[in-house]
Amino acid sequence: MRPSPMAVRAAGGCSTAAAATLAFFRLRPLGRAVRPDSARAGWHFSLYGGCRGRQVHGLVDSVLEELRSQRRGRVSAKIGLQGTKELSDNKIDKRTLQKGLLLEFQKDSERFLLAVVERPDGKKNWKVTDQNGILSSIKPQQVTYVIPGIINYNHSRIDEFIKKAQHLLDPTVLECAWMELSENDKSVTVEEFAEIVYGSKESLESYCAHFLLSRDIVYFVKVESRDSSVYQPRPPAQVEELLRRKLAKEAAEKEMEEFVQLIKSAKALPLDAKPSKDSWLMEEKVKRKIESLQAYAVDACDDEQRRTAGNILKAMGFSKTSSAALKILINIGYFPVHVNLDLYRYDVRIRYTEEVLSAAEELLVDCPDSDKDIRKDLSTLKVYAIDVDEADELDDALSAARLPDGRIKVWIHVADPTSLVQPRSIIDREAMHRGTSIFLPTATFPMFPERLAMNAMSLQQGRGCKSVTVSVILQPDGSIAEYSIENSIIKPTYMLTYESATELLYMNLEEEEELRILQEAASLRAQWRRSQGSIDTAMIEPRIKVANPDDPEPNINLYVEDQSNPAMQLVSEMMILCGEAVAAFGSDNNIALPYRGHPQSNTAVSAFTHLPEGPARSFANISVLRAAEMDFQKPVPHGVLGIPGYVQFTSPIRRYVDLLAHYQIKAFLRGESPPYSAGDLEGMTFIASMHVKVARRLHSNNLRYWLLEYLRRQPKGKKYKALILKFIKDRLATLLVIEVGIQATAVVSTGKVGDEVSVVVEAAHPRDDILSVTGITEV
Repeated sequence: MRPSPMAVRAAGGCSTAAAATLAFFRLRPLGRAVRPDSARAGWHFSLYGGCRGRQVHGLVDSVLEELRSQRRGRVSAKIGLQGTKELSDNKIDKRTLQKGLLLEFQKDSERFLLAVVERPDGKKNWKVTDQNGILSSIKPQQVTYVIPGIINYNHSRIDEFIKKAQHLLDPTVLECAWMELSENDKSVTVEEFAEIVYGSKESLESYCAHFLLSRDIVYFVKVESRDSSVYQPRPPAQVEELLRRKLAKEAAEKEMEEFVQLIKSAKALPLDAKPSKDSWLMEEKVKRKIESLQAYAVDACDDEQRRTAGNILKAMGFSKTSSAALKILINIGYFPVHVNLDLYRYDVRIRYTEEVLSAAEELLVDCPDSDKDIRKDLSTLKVYAIDVDEADELDDALSAARLPDGRIKVWIHVADPTSLVQPRSIIDREAMHRGTSIFLPTATFPMFPERLAMNAMSLQQGRGCKSVTVSVILQPDGSIAEYSIENSIIKPTYMLTYESATELLYMNLEEEEELRILQEAASLRAQWRRSQGSIDTAMIEPRIKVANPDDPEPNINLYVEDQSNPAMQLVSEMMILCGEAVAAFGSDNNIALPYRGHPQSNTAVSAFTHLPEGPARSFANISVLRAAEMDFQKPVPHGVLGIPGYVQFTSPIRRYVDLLAHYQIKAFLRGESPPYSAGDLEGMTFIASMHVKVARRLHSNNLRYWLLEYLRRQPKGKKYKALILKFIKDRLATLLVIEVGIQATAVVSTGKVGDEVSVVVEAAHPRDDILSVTGITEV
């Protein structure tokens, strides 16, 4: 058998691109593409210095012509076996296949196997034994090639056939053949390609030709002719583009391999030696992959990020899940163990731009008080600021006195951030797009830049502070007799926590008469509101502060607030009183404000009086509440609070809607037109409210996460007291775990709504939001 010109030229090397082609096919270099006996035939023909010569073209042409002449005279039916063109066609059916044939079939999307046909399987399928010795059933459509000239083949010889083929599978011959065939735009069948490349169209050579052509995506394209499938050389421009893409793909694969190795190295390091988060973002190609994993972990990725993250997870041997992406980011130290994914999921503004920070600094340096001439000096009043112990923004305080006629007068002092911030300024726009300060167990993200919110705007003990004071004189029944709103200067006397204020109330000190008067005023107000149909919605509220949250085992401090706490009730009543007075002020002076209302429930309050006061009754009341309402021109009744109108006013440092009310009221006090119309207020309130909803969800999710983490650390089998809030179905109940302030569901064998039961926490998994509790029967 003579060696083919292409075989000789492949032996000599075709071009520098050939090595890249080997890598593309993921085949090791196989030496020469010629058979051993051909290599000794003494052919000496180099591609370069003769590649374009007439001699080669003549040989290619003669081979093609000889093959086509032979095909015209060949009658394959003599041996009962169809020719290569028929068997390699896509129209293979049951009649085409027969026992003993050697064929290639597609096992799945990535694997092609050699197999020997054993027997029919049903009407259309065939049983085959593949190269791994596995017997399986295949459809005719799975057959990609039937090796010609082989009958009665034994599957035990497939491995020998594959080994022989390995010596011929040199992808470099594709480029050589393409260079010659493309000049005359000549198409070839597998058989013709085998003769050109190997000098033979026997079974082994034909299969190798099929293997190379069918896997090639650069040089040749499969086209259908009238008689058979043929391969046509691609145009040079297309080959150039495909090679460019191939090289780009190889570069991307190499880059991915390097990144995966980087990830594995970081995972192996101890916690204190892992790279910092910033170091992962320094190099653009690494940053792009890390950000793709991050976006995948929070289910907020685009198509490109999803592909990139999926490739990384696959290369790492992980399933393509968000939890797997998160696990990688935690293991390499990019995320702490207890990372709050909601910050990324909701794209929360946790930092300020340099422009905003610069504007804030300018306000701190030079900001004259435009209300200086109309501020009333109330610095002689005893002023109580009562809040949670970790409060950073103090924006309200209280004073009280008994008038000579026995009536009570209270002052609700509210911080005055509008003395610094002007409507529509850059600071104001930033606050609107935040909507609210965000308070999490691990951090606080203020609505205003920190130096403004916690220093210049906040009320501070013993210092003269600019404020807006709402003063109210109460009727003996607790209703409002008189009210006024004015700019003021106050000097807070006490900064108290709820716990310390409650302790002072219990001590009943004579020198703290003002605090007792405030408590009396709060009691009168609560009685009056109940007479107006107010609904109790107070629940047990948990508070958690987490120290060193980036540690794997941070310190968790849990507080469970009892809304029946006297100091908490006192402050709550005074805040509601302030909101009612501001709504009345706006109504009397025709000021556009964000009036908030709540229609009465269709269910009468008396429907739940059989339930014990506290969380169980509040839970029932909340379950039948109707949606809140807003109006921007006049007050609307607030059925839940039991008051004729309400405007949120007491937290302008931490709530943007409160700040809007301040802008409007302050302009009126100066004798100016309010800066915003009712339509303006509605639009801005809508924008702020969208961010407030996100903040609430963020707070709720993070609070629950840390409550679950707290429970996860508790001793196994620890008992907890729980309150039955409602029955879902049969004895499956919604419970409130009293010591922790978290809700759960469990089957309870005894008790009714409002009763206490004992439970044991079976499982608590904060990352998966799983809490499993079991009711136990006390013996």
